[in-house]
Amino acid sequence: MSLNQKITIAVDVMSGDKGSDELLPAVISVATHNENLTLIVVGQEEKLKAKLSDHPLFKEGRIQIQNATQVVEMDEQPQSALKNKKDSSMRVAINLVKNGQAAASVSAGNTGALMATARFVLKTMPGIDRPAICTVLPSLKSKYKHVHMLDLGANVDEEPKHLQQFAIMGSLLASAMDKNPSPKVALLNIGSEAIKGNSLIRESAKLLQQTDLNYIGFVEGDGIFFDDVDVVVCDGFSGNVALKTLEGSCK
Repeated sequence: MSLNQKITIAVDVMSGDKGSDELLPAVISVATHNENLTLIVVGQEEKLKAKLSDHPLFKEGRIQIQNATQVVEMDEQPQSALKNKKDSSMRVAINLVKNGQAAASVSAGNTGALMATARFVLKTMPGIDRPAICTVLPSLKSKYKHVHMLDLGANVDEEPKHLQQFAIMGSLLASAMDKNPSPKVALLNIGSEAIKGNSLIRESAKLLQQTDLNYIGFVEGDGIFFDDVDVVVCDGFSGNVALKTLEGSCK
């Protein structure tokens, strides 16, 4: 990994299953291998200072500390975290993005709380009703290295307009990351024929056909890896099941 320009990222190092014991070494490793990267670690200041005060990257200022007094637990309800944990490491990290002190924030914590907090603090762009979780999956097509897939669990009950919005976001992401001016976008379905799928998928397909996207139709589960497609769009329930099935098969 290499960065061509200087960038600052806020990292919530208190959340997740193992907190700072696991995340601080990762922060140090990333900063060590990317000299244009500045990382703001967010969490309990005294605890973090004890671990970082003697490190060269901290002395250089490429690893900085931002205090946060609270931590969102992994089993905490998103609305509870949003209401009662306003000084959580997760919320403070996102606030740094809102305030322009960081270009992005990273957290390994409670996904529901992270999405709810980010949506509340950062809002969504005009024309986008809901955020989506996207990841990069391996592709076995020789001329394509990966596939962008969303939504992977930020939402459970969607409407066709939401899948249309996910497709737009996924296409823009693939275009920016892969330098691909016209990414091929497909809807995840139980078959490739036009008559297949539930009403959500069929109605979403109609909407996508009305856009300027390079929409190529339906893709089945195995097609995520074998078909000539750059972006796979699905509802969060189906996407999360597909993702965890993949994770389980790789263990």
